[in-house]
Amino acid sequence: MTVGIVVVSHSRALADAAVELARQMLPGRELAVEVAAGTEDGGLGTDAAAVSAAIEAADSGEGTVVLMDLGSAVLSAETALEFLADDVRARTTLSAAPLVEGLVGAVVVAAGGASREQVAAEAARGLAPKEAQLR
Repeated sequence: MTVGIVVVSHSRALADAAVELARQMLPGRELAVEVAAGTEDGGLGTDAAAVSAAIEAADSGEGTVVLMDLGSAVLSAETALEFLADDVRARTTLSAAPLVEGLVGAVVVAAGGASREQVAAEAARGLAPKEAQLR
């Protein structure tokens, strides 16, 4: 079992593209990466119930790390925690990591069997390579 990843975005297209990019780092390997993005009618927005369902779908018992794009995505993810059973909530980490860079790092270490804490830490380091290059 591995840590699951959830991507919360206002845009389904953005979330799907970020997941596709991250999955390129996992040739031949599977990892639970769920998306909760956009509205049911294809518009922009987030939905706490969809985030909650994505967390439950991604959690294999090792927990999940949730990456979000912008402000209300964070609010939706926080609200989603209230819908979860206590044990699932306790295994869920909301990450302040940058969405794309954090996601790429998170999937690599998660697929390697890292703990939820290690996955979240790798996601949080997502901007470090870019920051170092631009100095």
